[in-house]
Amino acid sequence: MGFEDDIFISYAHIDNQPLTEGQEGWISDFHRALEIRLAQLRGEKPKIWRDLKLQGNDYFGDTIVERFPKVVLLLSVLSPRYVKSKWCIKELQKFCEAAAMTGGVRLAEKSRIFKVIKTPIARNEHPPEVQELLGYEFYQLDQSGRPIEYSKIFGVEAERNYWTKINDLAYDIKQMLDSFSSHDHNGAVEQNPVASTGTTIYLAETTFDLIEERNKVKRELQQRGYVVLPEQSLSPYYPDFEQVVCENLQRSKLSIHLIGAKYGMVPEGADKSVVVLQNELAVKHSQKSPEFLRLVWMPVGLQPQEPRQEELIQSLQSEPNLLQTSLEELKTIIKDKLNSKPQPPKEVIAEDGPLRVYLICDQRDLEAIAPLDDYLYNQGFEVILPLFEGDEAQVRQDHQEQLQMCDAVIIYCGNIQELWLRTKLGDLRKIYGYGRSKPMLAKGIYMGEPHTPQKQRWCRSREAQLITNVNELELFVAQLIQGGQR
Repeated sequence: MGFEDDIFISYAHIDNQPLTEGQEGWISDFHRALEIRLAQLRGEKPKIWRDLKLQGNDYFGDTIVERFPKVVLLLSVLSPRYVKSKWCIKELQKFCEAAAMTGGVRLAEKSRIFKVIKTPIARNEHPPEVQELLGYEFYQLDQSGRPIEYSKIFGVEAERNYWTKINDLAYDIKQMLDSFSSHDHNGAVEQNPVASTGTTIYLAETTFDLIEERNKVKRELQQRGYVVLPEQSLSPYYPDFEQVVCENLQRSKLSIHLIGAKYGMVPEGADKSVVVLQNELAVKHSQKSPEFLRLVWMPVGLQPQEPRQEELIQSLQSEPNLLQTSLEELKTIIKDKLNSKPQPPKEVIAEDGPLRVYLICDQRDLEAIAPLDDYLYNQGFEVILPLFEGDEAQVRQDHQEQLQMCDAVIIYCGNIQELWLRTKLGDLRKIYGYGRSKPMLAKGIYMGEPHTPQKQRWCRSREAQLITNVNELELFVAQLIQGGQR
């Protein structure tokens, strides 16, 4: 006996009633969108069916029951009406009974039941068969906590989120369907071997403004054979949220945390957002497990939209694992982290030849630094300036290489803002993460024009020597030369 259908959609018929005249119902639109996206991903049209005629008070026909043993997956669309419908609950139960005879409901760590949550319901009201599944939430909560379903009728953002979620669901279904390549004569499933790396990664839930970026990272990791946790959406209303996160972190080699412009949802009974909680739990886990890796990423030029998010971003500037790069560079760094092999430490301080000074500045200050550049060169140093040409990834890579290789660094503060300086100081804290094996001989902050009390407060740091005049510069050079002679 073989499988004849890929997916059966189980739903309450009231959820397919259009809100306005002349439109398709939500379920009909969902069915069509999923069918098209799956066909695009798999290269062939999937066989998806659902009950189009029978209503909730009709007799539960034998036809549906008879087809379940020949269906690979069941897609359950949860709503308030669904959990009250004896018909819908019976569909779930009968599918589970049929699946038990064709390989089981669960294969490895995946379920043959996909839970789509159209309208939010308390988890303890979900049918037992799907209660432990994380599910795909096709809604978001506004600032007052009211749900807004993903549909074009609720605006551009809701429609965009709808298509993002459809894409995620279709991709996960594709992976499951691809594993059902054949079956034996008893109907038991024989799965194709999946090229798995054996490595699990925790990709933290993020805010809505970075959903698309998170999905891109998730898909690329999965395509490389990594197991990505949480397996499905983990909302702030998930019971035992922190416990589930901790369990997922314990299974993972690496956690990735995307920081956006919004602060995010705060779980009931907590005083911090889901984004902050996940990061703090990952920090605690890394302290217990030194081999555990953690990355925190935010887009270049991020502008926080809330005061508390601004505070969070400022607090993360001292984070040694913080990356402020393009998304493509983030994916490259993740790949390097996961594929890195222990290597003998490199000697980064020159034994022969001139000492190298990395003179960091903003491009607008290139003319202003010329006297400082000439002075250092005349003192016998090799002066290296930042790279300003090339794409963002090349510029960032060169910056990290100079922090790895140079013997000293001077940050020139001319026409800059405080955030720029904080970012550069943050990079200095990450030098060992860039592959450096020995400390810098000297670190300085040179305060160029204009000199203002506010700017002097920015430049004051215990991590680098403040240079405001010629005497302080000469002292810095003398210390650098002395350090290089040891």
